[in-house]
Amino acid sequence: MQAVEPRVHRWTMEEYHQMTDLGWFQDQRVELIDGEIMEMPAPRNPHVVSMSVTEDALRAAFGAGFWVRTQSPLNVGPAAEPQPDVAVVTGKARDYTDHPTTAVLVVEISDATLSYDRNHKGGLYARAGITDYWIVNLINRRLEVYRNPVADAAQPFGFGYSARTTHDPGDAVAPLAAPTARVAVADLLP
Repeated sequence: MQAVEPRVHRWTMEEYHQMTDLGWFQDQRVELIDGEIMEMPAPRNPHVVSMSVTEDALRAAFGAGFWVRTQSPLNVGPAAEPQPDVAVVTGKARDYTDHPTTAVLVVEISDATLSYDRNHKGGLYARAGITDYWIVNLINRRLEVYRNPVADAAQPFGFGYSARTTHDPGDAVAPLAAPTARVAVADLLP
């Protein structure tokens, strides 16, 4: 008998949606990432507060013509549907008949998942061509800004960001898609 190695089954978007419709993930926070169903930890209150104030700050910075979404799916490939903490997309909510496939800004609020958000999700968003990716780092109380997605075989999904800057609570940052706006880092922290 020939030896056979076990293999990982990668779920399609259709299978993932069917499982969701059947209630498989009831009361669970899950995301489809490159065909794998990832269970995310329940957010603690500082995470929830940061997500809320970040949503408010970005809504003020972007204004009309942009939809600021929280923990909502972003369809970034045939087997990837992450739910970033905050994503800014062009247009209005009613412009979309399905989940958006890109965003002008993606923000992850990070404490327990900081390494995962930097590396795994960063590679996924870079592969999807997201040009402006921010991590609100609750551990160190600062903002990490990732820009310029590039091919990088050493990174998850074969992509990463060539530009990374960090900003302290006294700093302000302009989103690429709203270059005249100023977002105070302190306004993103709990």
